[in-house]
Amino acid sequence: MIKAGIGAILLLVAGAVFACSGRVVGVTDGDTIKVLCDRTEVKVRLAEIDAPERGQPFGAQSKAALSDLVFGRQIRLDVTDTDRYGRSIARVWVGRTDANREMVRLGYAWAYRKYLTDATLLDDEAAAQRARSGLWADANPSPPWEFRAQKRKKPNSGG
Repeated sequence: MIKAGIGAILLLVAGAVFACSGRVVGVTDGDTIKVLCDRTEVKVRLAEIDAPERGQPFGAQSKAALSDLVFGRQIRLDVTDTDRYGRSIARVWVGRTDANREMVRLGYAWAYRKYLTDATLLDDEAAAQRARSGLWADANPSPPWEFRAQKRKKPNSGG
């Protein structure tokens, strides 16, 4: 009982609501994965980053980069919230590697300014941009939040 209480306090201090370990069984895109935690499949949105969407330049490369990093691997989730789609919002750890940060560092995701609590991700993004890594090889990459906004503005072409 005391151990459980200490664990809960440590999670609260770390900013996590709960943590779980599991194996990654699916990669939806560059910022969403499926994890098998305690025989339950959990859909996870990587916290504080935003990766190119499917159909957007670098969307496939971003998904492939995240897959290379986590697919089939044992990971730890530090879950901080749930989004409106029911996905767990989490920091994803592969051993000692912060997969969220690694996606930004490799240039396959932006620091998601709208939900950013770790400003050091902006430094990783700037370094990837200077190195022209990943999506930063593009002369004028469009952030996913702008891409989604443009898609919402387009009139429905159906009749």
